[in-house]
Amino acid sequence: MLPIININQKKIGVKTYYYASFPFNRNLYTLFSSLNNCTWDSYEKAWVIDEATFPLENILAHFKDKAEFIIQEKSLESVEYKKSLLRPIHFLEPLDELKKEAIQTFIRYLNSKRYSSNTIKVYSDSMSTFFRYFSMKDISDISNDDLIDFNNNYILKNNFSSSYQNQVVNAVKLYFSAIQYKKIDVELIHRPRREKVLPNVLSKEEVKAILDAHVNIKHKMMLSLIYSCGLRCGELLALQPVHIDSKRNIILLKCAKGKKDRIVPL
Repeated sequence: MLPIININQKKIGVKTYYYASFPFNRNLYTLFSSLNNCTWDSYEKAWVIDEATFPLENILAHFKDKAEFIIQEKSLESVEYKKSLLRPIHFLEPLDELKKEAIQTFIRYLNSKRYSSNTIKVYSDSMSTFFRYFSMKDISDISNDDLIDFNNNYILKNNFSSSYQNQVVNAVKLYFSAIQYKKIDVELIHRPRREKVLPNVLSKEEVKAILDAHVNIKHKMMLSLIYSCGLRCGELLALQPVHIDSKRNIILLKCAKGKKDRIVPL
């Protein structure tokens, strides 16, 4: 019995995309991976194919005698609807070669400045999304007004968090100040206003219940250290016995956030 592939056809403006989904099958996975410009959409849990790159009849021929198809059509042909359409990341155009090289140049710069691997990934992913949004524009033509457009018509319309917006703004400011000196004036780029959220403070009884819930003494000690010393998870995992000064009742945290050492009371 052949596996079944569900094809959901969506027309966004003038472009048609095929969303192909199926229960896990290693052979089908290999076939989809071999298609040019076929990408996995983790949000939709489906493979996305641009009709202009690979028409439907080619897809059917590619999987001939290997699968059966159920094809559904959901066309979004209205121009007015397209204008108001939210632009989720899987509808952004892929990066062209010039923008890919720009991202690699940015990564090399971040590495030379010894940014952490996590920061490099966040900044490069942010710039990749930003450049994909402006797929029809050269980098040298992107201006401050374009950044405002990106914030309003991509981040806000997709209900992304202010922290994500702040990450993108940080990446854009760093890129255009260090790599490109063009139409973007970094001094005119403002970060989003910080949200003021009251912390959820646990009562003494709740804290005691959490600490007493573990019978494993190692896990109990880890939780106790995190709570009493205000440690981050990474700081706890990097902790070694030599860093604990029991005579002075302090803990030395090496290369904490920002690659800075700090001391906390034990």
